Amino acid sequence: MIKPVELVIFDCDGVLVDSERIAARVQVSLGAELGWPLTPDEVVDRFIGRSHASIREQVAARLGEETAAIWSHRFEQRHREAVDAGLAPVEGLLEALDAITVPTCVASSGSHEKMRHTLGRTGLYDRFAGRIHSATEVARGKPAPDLFLHAARRMGVDPAACAVVEDSQPGVRAARAAGMRVFGYAGGLTPAERLEGPDTVVFHDMRTLPTLISRE
Repeated sequence: MIKPVELVIFDCDGVLVDSERIAARVQVSLGAELGWPLTPDEVVDRFIGRSHASIREQVAARLGEETAAIWSHRFEQRHREAVDAGLAPVEGLLEALDAITVPTCVASSGSHEKMRHTLGRTGLYDRFAGRIHSATEVARGKPAPDLFLHAARRMGVDPAACAVVEDSQPGVRAARAAGMRVFGYAGGLTPAERLEGPDTVVFHDMRTLPTLISRE
């Protein structure tokens, strides 16, 4: 028997805040500057949904540790500046949050510092304060299931009763590996077909999420 949804776990970037477009644009520009030309599609494939540490490892393997350190520093600086210049919640998110009737939390590849900044700039931090979980708290980031299992444990909910809202391939793979139902948001950078798979509902409009959850 399938358990009803008792907890909705949201990814942050690209699901709560429309920051993935900013991140991708910055990564493309850094690649051009530092010797690793990347297309926007390549950035989505390699970086979107992954932790800061994972991205740095990829850059170090390609360009060396010194360049990876420069890349990371410049990314953090430019990403912060771009967020301050104009970051908004994902379209339809506020309506969705108001209509969801079960508990919610956040589980993101980003650091707590980054989420305080992005969620704070969009007025969302207080809605999730005390229920925000970061990949920095677990051994392995997405696509491993560690972060989502950690969030479920901290929230006191059986993984089988959790639903995850994700917008990246590593994220949906992590949620499936954790034994959770997945709602793949295809309104961002990752094409819908890359989110499809078992136990996954792909959707394009965040306003439809509460109805989709209620059907589970």
